[in-house]
Amino acid sequence: MIDTRVTLDTIVGPYDCQQSEWRTYRFTLDATRQVSAGTIDMAESYGWSSMETIHVIDGREGSPDTVHVIDSGETYTANEDGDRAARAVALRISWRGKTPTVTPIAVNRQARRAARKTKNRTAGRGAGAARVVVVCVHWQWVDEEGSGAMDVIEPVDGGYYPIGGREWPWCVVTWDCACGDTQDWHKTDCLCGLTRDGQPTTALAAATHKAGQVLRTLAPEATSALVDVTGPPYICAVFAGDVEIDTADDTGPFDTETLGEADAILRAAYEETTEDETAAGWVLVPDEKSSALYRLTFAPAPQ
Repeated sequence: MIDTRVTLDTIVGPYDCQQSEWRTYRFTLDATRQVSAGTIDMAESYGWSSMETIHVIDGREGSPDTVHVIDSGETYTANEDGDRAARAVALRISWRGKTPTVTPIAVNRQARRAARKTKNRTAGRGAGAARVVVVCVHWQWVDEEGSGAMDVIEPVDGGYYPIGGREWPWCVVTWDCACGDTQDWHKTDCLCGLTRDGQPTTALAAATHKAGQVLRTLAPEATSALVDVTGPPYICAVFAGDVEIDTADDTGPFDTETLGEADAILRAAYEETTEDETAAGWVLVPDEKSSALYRLTFAPAPQ
């Protein structure tokens, strides 16, 4: 199992979950409640008749049976005479025993009356341990199969609830690295050396990382640079530890294009932000010729 984060069709979420090797997803009870709210929001926005919704029903071990009507608020044509019926499902839950028993029942006047009594009852009074029932309602089949158009979702190892098969449009959440690459949520390390939780927090810090990557294409040992910002920012020295790397076009590892590309990255970020240089980790270096010379330290190179 992989711990990751998903959205439903990129519309609702994200939700923390576990992903199996078959790209199915399972959720804690708290996350299942969040998924439930998300599926209901989608149904209300896009129509119930083509949706599947998740519902979490709370109860207690040993309490009296309860009846629940889940109503979409929509109707459908029930017969050839054109009579309309509510698109709804109903179920009776027996809370006696450690595993609740769920029985689909007809949506009729008696079921709605019993559901109102359940709603008005003091939940769990004098009963045992808390229990939940999680159901998935297949609304696209309700007008054909009635109350049978639902499944009970049983918890699996660790109390996780498997929700939605391959046909559900689950989308793994991604995160964007400052280097420009995109990673799935559960991949916490980028190939550039940055981590998901260690991303630069300012525009200048992100530009520093990108400029460092550019310089390392020709000098992988580069660890820092000196940048003069008395005018448009430009790199005036590059270091490998305490050793300055030759930046002469004809003798050092760099060429004019590479240094110019790194300069352009820093210049663009510098001109578009009003943040203080020190917030990006830039360190002012005393210098006789420049009043605004900064050392930029690059993130450690990936091993």
